Amino acid sequence: MTVSSTAASSQPAGTTLGGTSIQLITGRDPDRDSLTSVAKALALLSAFTPHHPTMGVSEIARRTHMPKSTAHRLLAVLVDWEMVTKRGTEYSPGARLNELAALTAQPDAQELRRVALPHLLDLYEMTHETVNLCILAGEDALYVDKIHGHNSVNSPACVGARLPAANTAAGKALLAFSGNDVLARVSENLRPATSSSIATPRQLAREVAVIQRSGIAYDRQETKPGLTCIAAPVRSWSGAVIAAVSISGPVHRFRPANAVPAIRTVAAGVAKLAQEASWQRHTSG
Repeated sequence: MTVSSTAASSQPAGTTLGGTSIQLITGRDPDRDSLTSVAKALALLSAFTPHHPTMGVSEIARRTHMPKSTAHRLLAVLVDWEMVTKRGTEYSPGARLNELAALTAQPDAQELRRVALPHLLDLYEMTHETVNLCILAGEDALYVDKIHGHNSVNSPACVGARLPAANTAAGKALLAFSGNDVLARVSENLRPATSSSIATPRQLAREVAVIQRSGIAYDRQETKPGLTCIAAPVRSWSGAVIAAVSISGPVHRFRPANAVPAIRTVAAGVAKLAQEASWQRHTSG
């Protein structure tokens, strides 16, 4: 027998009434409430991005579509756990997140940055333009390293940023050699950023075919007006593409086609060191 909490207000949950076990109906599921709170806390943490590393509670609440009072309450808990740092009225990711990030299962990305850096520096010295190292993260190009060029154009790409892969040279270099399932997902969810961005699956298919033949990808003001880019894939010992190296610069100064030899050389150099590092781990393990 089940009775309402109003009818049995004098009886605690889980007790018996007349020898019959009674479950009180309160209209709330503690487990569901806990999961909802966890999801909201994760949403708050996800509101921080490389371009928005510090925000006030009003902005965080707006970005997460949460009541300000709810955001304020959950942020207080995250501050207590050092997941978020509060300085004055503004919040930013906390030190504890850095500790957890160091434990994440991405040793390959860290190793990739280590072996790639000398070649990225070489590429920068050849061009004096901005140099990027990216990997594919779902349907996005994830920027794992960047060296800024002289008088570089303000760009949405920064370390830790994720941009739609179909909009960027590095992303397209990665997509062209990814699986058909990845290409299908990206084709169904194109997110053009400018009037020059790829906007249809047919456009993406044509571009991918060209990249597969040439091994070179371009961003023709598809990420931001005034910014152009060239990229080449980095391959593992198995031939799989594990990263992409790119050079970006302003359209009035940078001529991507002139950088083809340099980008090929550097991508091959990064691949060679990455393959050697992978083989050393394999043989020592």
